[in-house]
Amino acid sequence: MWATLGTIGIGLLVVGVLVIIMEMVLLAVWGLAMARRARELSRRIDGERALIQADVERLKRAIEETKALWRPYRRYLRWVRHPLVIALLGSYRRRMAAR
Repeated sequence: MWATLGTIGIGLLVVGVLVIIMEMVLLAVWGLAMARRARELSRRIDGERALIQADVERLKRAIEETKALWRPYRRYLRWVRHPLVIALLGSYRRRMAAR
């Protein structure tokens, strides 16, 4: 009887070790696949980051160009944005609407 239990115990130990080895192999295969996908994703992200950076640079140049184009009108824009001028224009608008 004890010999039978010993044989069963050894058999279960061997089966357990084989299952653990199979899980390790499966884990290695999945890990390699995941690493490959992560590298691909990282490469794609770097490409998109380069495109975004180029777009940001183009936007900065456009903003600088807009600032340069509006530079001659800076004084007039500051004058038009003054609160008293805005109130005066609002008053004229209300008078015209009342007529």
